[in-house]
Amino acid sequence: MYSSSTFAPPASVSFKNKLVLITAGPTYEPIDPVRFIGNHSTGKMGYALAEAFAAKEAQVILVSGPTHQQAQHPAIQVIPVTTADEMYAQVKERAIAADIIVFAAAVADYKLRNVSDVKVKKSAETLTLELIKNIDIARSIGQTKCAGQFTVGFALETDNELANAQAKLETKNLDMIVLNSLRDAGAGFKHDTNKITIVEKNKITIFDLKPKTQVAADIVTFIAQKVHV
Repeated sequence: MYSSSTFAPPASVSFKNKLVLITAGPTYEPIDPVRFIGNHSTGKMGYALAEAFAAKEAQVILVSGPTHQQAQHPAIQVIPVTTADEMYAQVKERAIAADIIVFAAAVADYKLRNVSDVKVKKSAETLTLELIKNIDIARSIGQTKCAGQFTVGFALETDNELANAQAKLETKNLDMIVLNSLRDAGAGFKHDTNKITIVEKNKITIFDLKPKTQVAADIVTFIAQKVHV
């Protein structure tokens, strides 16, 4: 059973002496040297979160898939990656030292079993690609997270939104899920705005449609209340 509430941010927040690890952007899974499987993620939300945490005195490590976004704050260390495997390796290496981990990247669920070393030529009328599952980064890190670590996932859904978010919350051992639905106008990929619902074990908190920079600020102050900074 969920209870619902609105969000009232605290007067002041500081993450001084906290290390925040964030993933952002898409991953690209190669087909051959010139083609890949990807998605429409721009990285705007993850980068906005990095800036919001850094503005509140956190040290931020941002593991970023391919994007045109640029980090501005000097407290943000950007680690660029391309594939899900590369992202996982960087996150796994740094997760143990993080106080807060935010999985905001849109990681490809699948990759090719066999990547061609040369460009695949157009020949037959159809082309079959064999895909295998990528590692679930949030779930893997969630299974081994340290006591006191606070982990946050993102869920972009098109149907059964709350049920899907609740399932991810449990299976990935997360402390909260930031849920947005493609059925909400102005939310999701390619927008400068977003409309989120924060899902916890027995509570949901609903936010209005806002610019992603303001959404990031809301998420950061919400997390502050949970980790008591």
